[in-house]
Amino acid sequence: MRRFSKVAAAVTATAALAFTTAACGGTSTESDSDEEKGAAIAYDVGGRGDQSFNDAAFAGLEKAKKEFGFEGRDVEPSDGEADADKVNRLNELARQGYNPVIGVGFAYAAAIEDAAKKNPDVTFGLIDDDTVKADNVVNMVFTEEQGSYLAGVAAAKTTETKTVGFVGGVEIPLIKKFEAGFVQGVKDTDDSVEIKRQYLTQPPDMGGFSKPDLGKAAAQGQLDDDADVVYHAAGLAGQGVIEAAAAKDKWVIGVDSDQYSQKTLAKFKDSILTSMTKDVSGAVYALIESVQDGKPLEGVQRFSLEDDGVGLADSNPAFTEMTELQDAVKKAKDEIIDGKITVKTSP
Repeated sequence: MRRFSKVAAAVTATAALAFTTAACGGTSTESDSDEEKGAAIAYDVGGRGDQSFNDAAFAGLEKAKKEFGFEGRDVEPSDGEADADKVNRLNELARQGYNPVIGVGFAYAAAIEDAAKKNPDVTFGLIDDDTVKADNVVNMVFTEEQGSYLAGVAAAKTTETKTVGFVGGVEIPLIKKFEAGFVQGVKDTDDSVEIKRQYLTQPPDMGGFSKPDLGKAAAQGQLDDDADVVYHAAGLAGQGVIEAAAAKDKWVIGVDSDQYSQKTLAKFKDSILTSMTKDVSGAVYALIESVQDGKPLEGVQRFSLEDDGVGLADSNPAFTEMTELQDAVKKAKDEIIDGKITVKTSP
C-alpha cells in the first residue's frame, strides 16, 4: 500500500457535466476532444466552492490533470437528488471513458456499489466511507477524530473565557468523529473548559452542509454564550461560522482544508486560528496516479495523523507564535502516534 500526504491548497471555480442537467446538476457542455479523459470526480453536498472538503478533492484532480495531461471532469450534485441520480451520474462518467471515477463523500456509497458492479473495468473511489467491498472500489477514509483532538488541544490552550464551541453540519456518525476528538482534546487539556455543541440539521436533511446562514446563526448563539473559540465541521455552512467569529473578533478553527489560505475567506482570515486538515487532495491524486500507472490502489486506504493524512494547518502566524499551544499540540500528536492516547470516535 502506498502512503501519500501533504495537504494541497484548495481551488475554487465551477464546472459540471451536461448529460442530464435535471438529474445531475451539471451546466457545462461535453467536450468533443480526443484528449485522454482521465479521472472524474462527483461532488458531495455543497459542491465546488465550499472552501473545504469538495475543493480539496478538486485540487487533487487539478494536480493530476497538470501532471498527466488528461482532460478530467468534475460534476456538481443537484438539490434533493436520490441515489438513482448518483448511480446515473457515475455510470455515465464511466461510459464516457473516465477512470477512475471518484465519489466525494459517504453519500455515494450505495451508488458506487451499484456502478462498480456495472462497470467492472473502471476503478471507483469513495471518500469517507469504508463499507463498499468490491475489487474495483477504493475506500479512502481518514482518522478525523485524531486531527480534531489536536483542534481541541488548540482551543483549550487559546480560550480566555473557558468556553469553546463545536458546530457540526449534520448529526451523522462521520461528523460525530469530529465532535468526539475535539471534546476529548479539550477536556484532556483543561477539564474546566465548557463546550457548547450544536448540529445544524438531522438526517435525512443534509442541508447542514450547504447553508452558511445556519452555520452563522449557530456560531452567533455560542459566541453570545461566552464561547471565544469555535470549531466547525460543516462544509459550506462553515463559512457562516467563520463569518460570525470574525464579526465578534473571536477565534474559529476551520476544517478539511487550510481555510486561512482560502482567497474567498481572506477578509476573515485573521480570525481563523488554524484548520483541522484532511488530505483529501492527496488521496484523490494518489488514486488517479495509481490508475495512470496501471496499478490501481485497492481496498481501504486509511489516512491518519502518523502519515499527515490529518493534522493542523499552521498558516496563521498567530497560531505558530503561541509557544505553549505549539508544545501542547506536538506532545498530543506524538502521544497519539505512539499509542499513549487513544482518541474516541463517538462522544
